[in-house]
Amino acid sequence: MVRLKKKTRKSRRGGRGGPELLAPDQVGGMRAAGRLASEILDVVEEMVAPGVTTAAIDKAVDEVTRASGATSAPYLYVNHGTPPFPGYCCTSVNDVVCHGIPSDRELRDGDIVNVDVTPLLDGWHGDSSRTFLIGDVAPKAKQLVRDTWHALWLGIRAVRPGAHIGDIGHAIQTFAEAQGYSVVREFTGHGIGRIFHTAPSILHYGAPGTGSPIRPGMTFTIEPMINLGHWKTDILDDGWTAVTVDGMLSAQFEHTLYVTEDGVEVLTLGKNETPPS
Repeated sequence: MVRLKKKTRKSRRGGRGGPELLAPDQVGGMRAAGRLASEILDVVEEMVAPGVTTAAIDKAVDEVTRASGATSAPYLYVNHGTPPFPGYCCTSVNDVVCHGIPSDRELRDGDIVNVDVTPLLDGWHGDSSRTFLIGDVAPKAKQLVRDTWHALWLGIRAVRPGAHIGDIGHAIQTFAEAQGYSVVREFTGHGIGRIFHTAPSILHYGAPGTGSPIRPGMTFTIEPMINLGHWKTDILDDGWTAVTVDGMLSAQFEHTLYVTEDGVEVLTLGKNETPPS
């Protein structure tokens, strides 16, 4: 998954199948799945604190998902020969860029943790992630998380019919690098709908006017991973966990989007989330 996306280096970059274009009267299922993804993360937001294990987060995600009549798409997901993913969500702490496997590890004061969820509801996928601050977080880490969220929204604002996929990455990269960060390149956003990962691949860096044109009816994720240090990553021996090569912090936020005739609809907006002005 690049989010269990998701993701392995291959998974994020190629997608499976072509983009699925939804008519306005077909998007109801995606709205419901996206709303559920947001509600699951709202529950996580209430529980994250020092001493809570990532396994406890995973259990809560599974319970809320099942209680809502859905299943967790990441669970036992296999991508390009990876072992089946053992969690119901991804929990990526500090220098873990993405695909962190839930465990008995306790969150500690000062940590940051990204939780990535993908409920499959009535045949439709909703995909979203947030990075949470645990206890008293250092100013530099707090600013990284804040700026990563802002970078996501700059990418969202680049989405409109007639624009290009490269416009999204350009908006994110320009902002992130101006703040002194780097943008992870091995993992991308992706088309999503009835299929977990499909075209187009959404790079979080690039040049304006490049890439595929953005068309009404597209549904895809934007999920920039922004690092304090170098953008390169390594994959641990578990076949999933991606970490920064230099041990520096990484943050990520993700939304699922639907392209309308004249703009974009965010399907996974949090209940307390107000887009930046």
